[in-house]
Amino acid sequence: MILYEYPFNERIRTYLRLQQLFGRLGQLIARESAMDHHFALITLFEILEVASRPELKSDVLKDLERQKQVMNSYRGNPAISENALDLIVEQLEQHFESLNALSGKIGSNLSESDFLNSLKSRVVIPGGTCEFDLPAYHAWQHHDAGQRQADLQQWSSCFVPLAQSIQVLLKMLRDSGSAQKVMATSGQLQQNLPQGRSFQLLRLKIDPALGLVPEISCNRLLVVIRLMQQQTDGRLVASTDDTAFEMTLCA
Repeated sequence: MILYEYPFNERIRTYLRLQQLFGRLGQLIARESAMDHHFALITLFEILEVASRPELKSDVLKDLERQKQVMNSYRGNPAISENALDLIVEQLEQHFESLNALSGKIGSNLSESDFLNSLKSRVVIPGGTCEFDLPAYHAWQHHDAGQRQADLQQWSSCFVPLAQSIQVLLKMLRDSGSAQKVMATSGQLQQNLPQGRSFQLLRLKIDPALGLVPEISCNRLLVVIRLMQQQTDGRLVASTDDTAFEMTLCA
């Protein structure tokens, strides 16, 4: 099944983008080739661009505190283990303290590196990191793989509290929803959302064998999903078939 996720607001959209970037960065650092480490640095600059937004740290801290309050509200419920609650609350507190301990904008320390600054200004130019443009970077790419990995780990370490916080927040958000089977009639589903609930994320799973791609539009009142048939040349044509798929709304 192919999983598609659609955020209801800009905050969750930013979280999803960062989670994708952190996942890519981890995979690229773990590899040993200089080419993979080149793209790891490009990914690091993308993370820096997103994470430097002034409201991001505040939003994440507020969400961690909100989740802690939600967890504490379950205390005394005989259906919920107090030990499990304690572990979750402790985890949320640790992430809050680690992220809150970072001073200034997240990743601002990277701007102090002349090496990274020179590289960042050149990667936006097609072919701008050739050895005649950046001989120091060319030399770095010839370092031992272990040394390059150590450098990348050091440069990305300032983002670890943010990455861990977003990971746990998105996991809790995804776990809050219950999957349901729905039917797109003549290739389209339109569903009113229940009043009094503020949904943040829509998740849907589609069988890849169907060759369908969803076009999703959401607001606080309505979800509209149009299924498009992907042609061999990549074009998308509206499907007219009745199609069942799995959808989850996460609040």
